[in-house]
Amino acid sequence: MKRLFVLLLASGFLASCGKDEAKPIKPAAGPASAPVELREIDLTYSAEGLVEAVRQSTVSAQVSGRIVELRFDVGDSVKKGEVIVRIDERAATQAQAASEAQVREADAAARNARAQYERSRQLLAQRFISQAALDKAEAEYRQAQARLTAMLAGAGQAATERSFATIVAPYSGVVAARHAELGEMAVPGKPLMTGFDPASLRVVANVPQRQLAAVEATGRARVEIPSLGLWIDARQVTVVPAADPRTHTTRVRLELPADVRGVYPGVFARAHFAVGRAPRLLVPREAVLHRSEVTGVYVIDDKGAARLRQIRLGTAGDERAVEVLAGLKPGERVALEPVKAGLAGAS
Repeated sequence: MKRLFVLLLASGFLASCGKDEAKPIKPAAGPASAPVELREIDLTYSAEGLVEAVRQSTVSAQVSGRIVELRFDVGDSVKKGEVIVRIDERAATQAQAASEAQVREADAAARNARAQYERSRQLLAQRFISQAALDKAEAEYRQAQARLTAMLAGAGQAATERSFATIVAPYSGVVAARHAELGEMAVPGKPLMTGFDPASLRVVANVPQRQLAAVEATGRARVEIPSLGLWIDARQVTVVPAADPRTHTTRVRLELPADVRGVYPGVFARAHFAVGRAPRLLVPREAVLHRSEVTGVYVIDDKGAARLRQIRLGTAGDERAVEVLAGLKPGERVALEPVKAGLAGAS
């Protein structure tokens, strides 16, 4: 009985193993691919440029004094009207107090001169003084008024000088550079901080004069930031009405949208100016593989196998696709992950 039971268990185990081996194996999914397309795109002229701020300024000291407070550093965001630097204002405060005291003195003298002038007018009406005495009183009154006006102007100047000790941000922006340290001596004209408005940026590029007519005709352009892999539609294209006589180029400004992030003045950029439209054969940029001096793609055949094929690229295209001059035909499919496709073909 025991031998029969063991034989039955063994036969059941072998039967179950046979069932597992008979299960169909799912074929591996093919590599992700995309078709080679023939479609109409913008023909562009590309020029290298730099990002610059429309509003960028360096705040300098207007009075002498020791720097007692620096509230912001490089990279900090500042709102319009916020205090960014304070200069020791004790000397300016004393000068303002002295000016205000002189104003009070001049005001008292003017009041006294006016009262004396009014009394002299009454005395002249009663013929107790001469006309010359009245003229003298009137002149002293006018002189006291002029002195009071001068003292008021001096007090206003002293108050203005004191306000220069507190430096505020002229507009909202980001601190790009700090030129002073806490405790240093500030003198009129000494740079303290440099800032820019990140909401108003533009790209400046130099365009040959022979391309200006086409650039102005369309008025459309896109900006490429290679370091970020970013493509941006320019809000406005402005041709500066001046040419460089040495390079025979003209500066063109491309206004960037206000919501661009990660872009700041000095960043390298490329300006792609639309100069027309035409049909071009395009392949996805991620499908292109560069090996030394060879440029190629992995073409997917009817059986799903990937084969490397050398191609020649053109200059037209956008952030998603690039022009193919030779090596491909419309409708062919190429692998979007050429490295994985190559490894799969080698295995």
